[in-house]
Amino acid sequence: MKKVTGLFATAILAGGLLAGCVSEEGAAGNESTKSNSGGGDDGEVKIAVVPKLIGIPYFNASEAGAIKAGKDLGVEVVYTGPTEPDAAQQVKVIEDLISQNVDVLAVAPNDAASLSPVLKKAKDQGIIVMDWDTPADQSLVELSVHQIDDEAYGRHIAQSLVEQMGTEEGQIAILTGGLSAANLNTWIDAAKKELEENYPGIQLVTDKIATDEKQQVAYQKTLDLIKSNPDLKGIMAFSTPAPLGAAQAIQEKGLQDKIAVVGTALPKDSSPYLEDGALDVAILWEPDKLGYLTVALAKDLVEGEKPENGQNVEGVGEIELWEDGKTVIMGPPTDFTKENAADYDF
Repeated sequence: MKKVTGLFATAILAGGLLAGCVSEEGAAGNESTKSNSGGGDDGEVKIAVVPKLIGIPYFNASEAGAIKAGKDLGVEVVYTGPTEPDAAQQVKVIEDLISQNVDVLAVAPNDAASLSPVLKKAKDQGIIVMDWDTPADQSLVELSVHQIDDEAYGRHIAQSLVEQMGTEEGQIAILTGGLSAANLNTWIDAAKKELEENYPGIQLVTDKIATDEKQQVAYQKTLDLIKSNPDLKGIMAFSTPAPLGAAQAIQEKGLQDKIAVVGTALPKDSSPYLEDGALDVAILWEPDKLGYLTVALAKDLVEGEKPENGQNVEGVGEIELWEDGKTVIMGPPTDFTKENAADYDF
């Protein structure tokens, strides 16, 4: 029997928003989504925020935060991205934004290397380049906005899985969104390091398994894992749809007391699976605040202002600036459990 102890939040961040909230204009295809926060007058600061893809709850929530920041701060926000987690599609989106002569381009790359040429083009044309959510080529960006300390986050996810398994021995598997996603790979590497250093009895049954940022794919891959590995005791799932698909498969097979699942998911989406134990813990942050912070820092850059360590960003809270003067950490993650998920409205 796996140990269900109910982890509580490592840090409960204030605020929240409705999951799936999008701007009034609605993101569709590769068309730009604009917030006419300042009326669209000539000379208005124009900030483009490009997610890995549009249309999933996580990036919808980030969009809502970015659009709100645009309205609060009096800048025009363009939030647009590909409809699939595809680097080639993302390059096309960025090319279009360059032609619009935006002031700032903040991107969450699907594949950092594939985006480097187009980001260099933007920089050469005088556009301020940032990354958010996922790091791009650090030689090209003015700021790199991170949700959390990646190393600590990955290790925490691994620790949480072992705790929920109730044993320091057994077979586990790792699901991910896309194999080239830098942030997911960083978290996975940190989680694997934690297991190797502190839990030698944990055995990874296969390489990380890509789920294409789709719950249905994660569901099917988990069914395959269960069939191929009857002694499987745990699953770590990275990318917000992946834990839901894994939990869906566990729920369907009635394996809540045999296989522990932890992963990076939103509390509202997770609630049905947290309630019956198919998903043990969802570990994330508040994505609306990440979108808000990205726009707020972008506006500051246009005005010649750099972030400071310990700076309090209104609507977000206190941020951390690393010694490189470029890496910004929004804050620690939150553990969403059966006991507290209903306290969050996103």
